[in-house]
Amino acid sequence: MAGPRPLTGTGTGNIQPPHGEPLGAEGGKRHGTLGHSRIALPSSFTAAANKLLQRERVVFPRMQASGAKLRSLAFWEVMVMQMRHLGISGPLVSALGLGCMGMSEFYGPADEAASIATIHRALDLGVNFLDTADMYGAGDNEELLGRALRGRRNQAVLATKFGNVRGPDRSFAGVNGRPEYVLQACDASLRRLKLDVIDLYYQHRVDPQVPIEETVGAMADLVHAGKVRWLGLSEAAPATIRRAHKVHPIAALQTEYSLWSRDPEGELLDTVRELGIAFVAYSPLGRGFLTGAIRRQEDLSPGDWRLHSPRFQADAIAANLHLADTLHDMAAERGCTAAQLALAWLLAQGDDIIPIPGTRRISRLEENLGALKVPLSTDDLLRIHQAMPPGAAQGTRYPEAALKAVNR
Repeated sequence: MAGPRPLTGTGTGNIQPPHGEPLGAEGGKRHGTLGHSRIALPSSFTAAANKLLQRERVVFPRMQASGAKLRSLAFWEVMVMQMRHLGISGPLVSALGLGCMGMSEFYGPADEAASIATIHRALDLGVNFLDTADMYGAGDNEELLGRALRGRRNQAVLATKFGNVRGPDRSFAGVNGRPEYVLQACDASLRRLKLDVIDLYYQHRVDPQVPIEETVGAMADLVHAGKVRWLGLSEAAPATIRRAHKVHPIAALQTEYSLWSRDPEGELLDTVRELGIAFVAYSPLGRGFLTGAIRRQEDLSPGDWRLHSPRFQADAIAANLHLADTLHDMAAERGCTAAQLALAWLLAQGDDIIPIPGTRRISRLEENLGALKVPLSTDDLLRIHQAMPPGAAQGTRYPEAALKAVNR
């Protein structure tokens, strides 16, 4: 949608915007590009126009009125969000989701007020796919989401995860995929989130001590009990995904994927596409490195977990700076930011890929959404590929111990 589009009709009626419902878990099937249109309205908004807007499945994130009453509205600013299917049987979700992990820990001091404001702004802008896990903040992150979604639950498709266990001191205590733990973890997440049902429930890491059939069987029981709608896996190997999918349809696989973490290309992506599983890409901005904001270790706050990551050691940062600089230069040629170009590249890898960049700041959220307006030609994609090929980044994406928990 571009430019003013006058609406006409013969009836009379009150202004009744759909309040974002088209982007909820039961939302509509509008596909489009992110953009703004100012729609000229008559002083009396007609019933015919209202029906048209509902049929077009648009969302009204912000309204500007010339007076106290809606019928004196001069125009509505309308945003149409790109939508993507979460697997064959899953819901429509926003093409870009919002990762909420950093709102509670791992990336420096938390700011609950700013985080909730960012979540609300995301919902206002049509971002309906929110991601959390029971281990983030040892449950604090789920509680934060529960508070943020109070009164706005129908606007969100909420994903959470289980399986990474934290001890009483919040230290990592291993992976648990036992059937009895699956039920226990789900009930605890529902309490923290203050929900009756979880939209998408992932196994955060595969438990090598428990056959995946047993874990997914217990997850399927949650679906049958009405506690969960769709199932997902995270950082699972192709063979594991196939075994799990035979027990119950898997809607989504969540795995790290970005211009400097291209490991999924090949068998993993081929597998999920064959099975009709969506690919949810976490850390799509290389944990912030691809934005160009991190030039040295001193740019990270004390307590930031990246200080322990191989790719954020001083020598690796120095070796990888040319990747961030190259991306910045290519973005400048297109009039966008490096973050927007990195996300646009990922979105262009397939309609089944849904990046979930995380942020605690509204400004970064809005910047990220600008990626939906960055067109990339075949030549553009080839040039980016040649500048940042698979394996170009120095350092592994996790420390050795953490790497043992992925691709099982």
